[in-house]
Amino acid sequence: MGRIFDALEKRKKDTALGGGMLSAKRTDEIEKDKNPPVLLSQDGCDPKLVTLTAPDSFDAELFKVLRAQILFPQSGTRKKSIMVTSAFPGEGKTFVAANLGVSIASGINEHVLLVDGDFRRPNLHKMLGYSNTAGLHEYLTDKKDLADLIIRTRLDKLSFLPAGSPSHNPSELLASNEMKGFLEEVRDRYDDRLIIIDAAPVQATAEASVLSNYVEGVILVVRSQKAPREMVLRTVEALGRNKILGVIFNGYSKSLKQYGKYYGNYYR
Repeated sequence: MGRIFDALEKRKKDTALGGGMLSAKRTDEIEKDKNPPVLLSQDGCDPKLVTLTAPDSFDAELFKVLRAQILFPQSGTRKKSIMVTSAFPGEGKTFVAANLGVSIASGINEHVLLVDGDFRRPNLHKMLGYSNTAGLHEYLTDKKDLADLIIRTRLDKLSFLPAGSPSHNPSELLASNEMKGFLEEVRDRYDDRLIIIDAAPVQATAEASVLSNYVEGVILVVRSQKAPREMVLRTVEALGRNKILGVIFNGYSKSLKQYGKYYGNYYR
């Protein structure tokens, strides 16, 4: 576990760049890596990352509410390893994972490690404005050290681990002792660090069901008029009801228009 601790400590001690859009590693780190991640320009950050691109918007405010519910749960016990998933592709799980991570890391005390655990269709790097040259896959297959894979973003308390190269056995990798040990080390080593994993859809692959055994909590994203009710219930059962922290109903805007009007009037 020492190498995980060393890697996280290295990222924690790195000098953070100024606020704003997500940006690159330090120059000396890039020169050291033989195959450093090719980072996109600041304009490459997805506009859907509303907690960063539109921090005063109503949508960003909703993620602040979600942040408060996670950091200050009614049970009194904060979950430090959280998986975000959905029943089917296209329901918005990556959108939720990215914005939740940025929202929490924008707070005062908490650090966040965002992990792309969707080996089949990784998209978290696109949302943040990075490429996907190497990441979790290379760590689990022992091809690279974690210190060379974790990206320190321009947001001071947000680090990012991409999915990396495609895998022919994603469920086996995510069920490995290496993945279990990685999550346990990050969870237990720091009191102020949360790990958020963007996982593959439950009904399309086996990976999310595997990962649910290793994380402390699960956020299920359900898109309006997409996943049938019975499939949502089946997904909850597959993940385990005791693991579900909450369900985010995505894409239903009709009832939110009135709230949005009140929100705008309040700030005006």
